[in-house]
Amino acid sequence: MGQIEAVLFDYGMVISAPPQAAAWERLKAISGLDEAAFHAGYWAYRHAYDRGTHTGEEYWRLAAEHAGGSVDEGQVAALLAADVDLWGDLNQPMVDWIWRLQEAGVKTGVLSNMGDAMEAGLSAKYPWLAKFDHRVWSYTLKLAKPEAEIYRHAVEGLGVAADRVLFVDDKAENIAAAEAAGLQGIVYGDHAVFERELRERGWGSLLDV
Repeated sequence: MGQIEAVLFDYGMVISAPPQAAAWERLKAISGLDEAAFHAGYWAYRHAYDRGTHTGEEYWRLAAEHAGGSVDEGQVAALLAADVDLWGDLNQPMVDWIWRLQEAGVKTGVLSNMGDAMEAGLSAKYPWLAKFDHRVWSYTLKLAKPEAEIYRHAVEGLGVAADRVLFVDDKAENIAAAEAAGLQGIVYGDHAVFERELRERGWGSLLDV
């Protein structure tokens, strides 16, 4: 394997830990919907929200309508805040590694499908996100993984050749699209398995920074 000069990270389920069950319950309580209706509404417009087709406020109104309900201004504000909490826990082993990479001078980036209100909330909660060399939030480009153009934008922002960029994402289809765009990729699940794959592919030096 060739040398890696930059590591590009997805946010959800890579930088972040799995969603908080308590926050999910709080979202349902705010909406007044049961599990099945809320789940359907939450995901119906999520990709469009992440892609910047809808703002956070628009997304929550559409989600509620899809589920057969409605939300007022106060509920929308509460839902936006609880949604940030849902995805706000950190995958600390990955975050610790990111900080080591940055301290060692390895370029780092974020490429995440994320809507406007979610990005604003997480960036306020975690100011250190600004320390990444390049950040691609899908809503700002009106693009989303696995569209090819979003990977090209990320590579250009990092300023290195595509085959020198390692992309880490929890979804196989996003890694497949990244590899089709010329990047290296690893599907992330278990952290110990991820570290083992890095070493098996000849990139163990990245772990030893």
